[in-house]
Amino acid sequence: MKDLEFEHKSSLSRLEVADQLAALAAAPRAGGRAELQLGPGKLSLQIPHELQSEIEVEVGDGKMELEIELKWSTAQEGQSSAT
Repeated sequence: MKDLEFEHKSSLSRLEVADQLAALAAAPRAGGRAELQLGPGKLSLQIPHELQSEIEVEVGDGKMELEIELKWSTAQEGQSSAT
């Protein structure tokens, strides 16, 4: 079971997408705190030192999809997660 799931879909201009990606890209260099403006709300995340990334591109049916996925453990540093 997921502790939390959030999804936000919207149509954006290239400049708006660039602003969101820049905010997300700056976070790891500036202490790990990411704040993304999503419509009327704001999403705040703490990004750790180590994470996994996946980039996926799908082309078909006249559309292209670029998916950038970042994953990290929510366990506190110094604690080992149960496997």
